[in-house]
Amino acid sequence: MTRAGDERGSGLVELTWLVVLLLVPLLYVVLTVFETQRAAYAVTSASQAAGRAFALAPDTATADSRARATVELTLADQGVDSDRAAVSTSCSPSCLVPGSVVEVTVTTAVPLPLLPAMFGEQPSVSVSSTQLTPLGDFQESR
Repeated sequence: MTRAGDERGSGLVELTWLVVLLLVPLLYVVLTVFETQRAAYAVTSASQAAGRAFALAPDTATADSRARATVELTLADQGVDSDRAAVSTSCSPSCLVPGSVVEVTVTTAVPLPLLPAMFGEQPSVSVSSTQLTPLGDFQESR
């Protein structure tokens, strides 16, 4: 009367399908979140370091080159491709004068893991960070 003999091994088959259908996509989502979060930490650290490097430079040309070099170094330290990064700096009211504020924005594209290039480009997520660095009121004007 029982049909247990007919269903032997079906639990293993069902478990295998559940692992394939649920666990594999979940692992991909976790991997993608970790990669994006790693890039977000790197971009945040890079914008903070670039703002400080810009504020401590003796002139505007040196400040800009130091900020870009700092971004490249910080992103490389975190394992993020600095070739995809864009750095923009602006000052208000003017650069490197007492009381001004330096704004540094770092943006990069994080490629999604395990996905092939489609239409010539690899699918990616954009990550950005902006840092405002005030210059002290009581420092010498440069």
